[in-house]
Amino acid sequence: MVTIMFDIVLLSPSTATELLLLVIAFVLSAGIGLERHRKLKSAGLRTHTLVGLGAAVFTLVSAFGFDSVIDADIVLDPSRIAAQIVSGIGFLGAGVIFVRKNVVSGLTTAASIWVTAAVGMACGAGMPVLAVAATGLHLLAVGVLTIVGRRLRPAVKEPVLRVRYKLGSGALRAILATSTTLGYEASLISTRELGGAEKPERIEAVMRFSGDSLGLPELVGQLTDLKGVVRVGMESDDD
Repeated sequence: MVTIMFDIVLLSPSTATELLLLVIAFVLSAGIGLERHRKLKSAGLRTHTLVGLGAAVFTLVSAFGFDSVIDADIVLDPSRIAAQIVSGIGFLGAGVIFVRKNVVSGLTTAASIWVTAAVGMACGAGMPVLAVAATGLHLLAVGVLTIVGRRLRPAVKEPVLRVRYKLGSGALRAILATSTTLGYEASLISTRELGGAEKPERIEAVMRFSGDSLGLPELVGQLTDLKGVVRVGMESDDD
């Protein structure tokens, strides 16, 4: 039987290094959080800072916290806590992803939380240069690549959407009004009734929207939120 005894040491030879790495993790995580906070995301400055700080603390504990109990009979694996951090962050990131009908939001914020945890882990593992590089590349991805993505026009010049809405809900008038407000000219291509032959419950309309194709995600999002609208998708989407 092996008895494990912990020696409480307030200051160790590695304490200064641990505190420095913790501060670096705090600063870099806050930098990522500031970008999310500036874009008014639900998981912003405080959330990202705490995620990075917590990941760094767990990694530091894994790397330095059990030095006093290691001997010939005890072998510790520092990577076990790091693996648990990766699994735990997956649950936290899933909590910021929202699906409204067929529109998914929060994926970028979830990915930034994942990267922030990796930055904190890199700091805790004693690799601050890697953490700084990861933070810089993250800000490059969410900043510069966003601008590049907006400049690359989609292949569809005049999107054709398939819109399903409840019969008698007044959704068609709202769809036309919303598209006009966003600068689109909507034209109806075809409609069909869904549900029972004698008493249809829904209408599926195929509509063309002439306008700036760069604003298509916003158009789809606002149409999806309209009262009575059940589904909005590209005309080529499978049912």
